[in-house]
Amino acid sequence: MASSSVAATAAEPGPHAAGEKVAAAAVFWHEGMLAHDAGRGVFGRGLDPGFLDVLDHHPENADRVRNMVSILRRGPIARFLSWHSGRPAHAAELLSFHSAEYIEELVQADSAGANNNKICECTFLNPGSWDAALLAAGTTLSAMKHILDGHAKIAYALVRPPGHHAQPDRADGYCFLNNAGLAVKLALDSGRRRVAVVDIDVHYGNGTAEGFYHTDSVLTISLHMKHGSWGPSHPQSGLVDETGEGRGLGYNLNIPLPNGSGDAGYEYAMNELVVPAIEKFRPELMVFVVGQDSSAFDPNGRQCLTMDGYRKIGQIMRGMADQHSNGQILIVQEGGYHITYSAYCLHATLEGVLNLQAPLLDDPLGFYPDDEKYTMQAVDIIKKCWKESIPFLKDI
Repeated sequence: MASSSVAATAAEPGPHAAGEKVAAAAVFWHEGMLAHDAGRGVFGRGLDPGFLDVLDHHPENADRVRNMVSILRRGPIARFLSWHSGRPAHAAELLSFHSAEYIEELVQADSAGANNNKICECTFLNPGSWDAALLAAGTTLSAMKHILDGHAKIAYALVRPPGHHAQPDRADGYCFLNNAGLAVKLALDSGRRRVAVVDIDVHYGNGTAEGFYHTDSVLTISLHMKHGSWGPSHPQSGLVDETGEGRGLGYNLNIPLPNGSGDAGYEYAMNELVVPAIEKFRPELMVFVVGQDSSAFDPNGRQCLTMDGYRKIGQIMRGMADQHSNGQILIVQEGGYHITYSAYCLHATLEGVLNLQAPLLDDPLGFYPDDEKYTMQAVDIIKKCWKESIPFLKDI
């Protein structure tokens, strides 16, 4: 069970205003999410080629999250955090985003009790997985409700299995239930008129985009490695021409970035594309979908972000939340598969969101050089495309 200890609100100066109070973040967590076991095999596919003595754990394994929990509990950021227990989602809550047929498919798959039950490529529902998925969804909903009820402005749902690839009617990319999507639906149902989602996981947040593709009440922005579709479970490409349909036309913004974009490239993309779009949309609530698989050492990504880059992105997100949504921001965990460095990068992300003036932790690893000029050229091309094709962004 989660700890009930509550850290005091900090009072260190932030980068935007000397003497500014730093709001504590409420962390929502439940150890039952560790029960999901996606198995072993080659590159997350559950394959045993027969000639390897040691098979890796699936990239989305419990150890990655154990380190995230421990660095937040025992690292120097611990005094800025309060801890709250998560809970399972109810079936009726899932239907706000997912179809009844899809939920029944997952329930039946869980009831079968099979091992290595492959739902789609690299995505396995084993005994314990469904309960963990319900906890991830319910814990994220609890974090959102904590904000909506006025108990905190910053809440972080530390959850697994991840969710941003899960579409209304199908699983995808290690994801069964769309945790962030369910939280956005709760915010809309609670009276928020405009919600912005900014997703920095290394992969396109296609499931979240799909769920809000036809509405102008939700602006979904995804910064991701340019990877395209990876098969029937992931038909979306993540390219700039996927901009929404009907009333939602123009409200799904994709920022596919070159491999190795690095800290400078991501900061440029945030300032040149994300910040102006958020200023035009004027959200009443921000949802920050984080994945540390954009880091320099992640086995699933090639974007070369370091702790400095995550810290800066967190600062930019906090600035937008302060300007547009009264500082209210829900952070939802997605990917991040390097057992050690993902935890450090998460720590840095929260340092940024909390507006801490100086890093509390040094970066323990070196980093690859990034090709920032190539990324800046790509960002400029995307900006030109948006100005020509997205009506509400024509003058950014």
